[in-house]
Amino acid sequence: MMKFDKKYFSHFNFSTVEIKKHFENALKDINIAKIDRIPDVKFNYAYSAVIKLGIALLSYYQIKVKSVPGHHIKIIEKMAETLKDDSINDIGNAMRSKRNIGMYSGGIEVTEKECREYIDFVKKTFSRAKAILDI
Repeated sequence: MMKFDKKYFSHFNFSTVEIKKHFENALKDINIAKIDRIPDVKFNYAYSAVIKLGIALLSYYQIKVKSVPGHHIKIIEKMAETLKDDSINDIGNAMRSKRNIGMYSGGIEVTEKECREYIDFVKKTFSRAKAILDI
């Protein structure tokens, strides 16, 4: 069993159907990010897909995320740990930071180039997670 911080996570028995629903919810968001034309929308949906994908991975390991301050950081950390890829931590947290600036500091500018890079990162992360989830 994966170790987890009880402040951010708890054990929960997820069914295969529930895990698949979490994955499909994340997939829906990355698909919106891929087809929308507005950079802010693309970015926000790509970020949402990252977090939801992390939740799907954690549910596979029977870990439920608690909605407490800092939980997005912990989701990203666990996803990087699970997929054995520090770039997930780096890029995921860069996205989280940018999203927080946009949410709490008056907005952000997201370029088309950034959106393409973020979406490519999320798509690659999906491929790796999908192999573990066997979906």
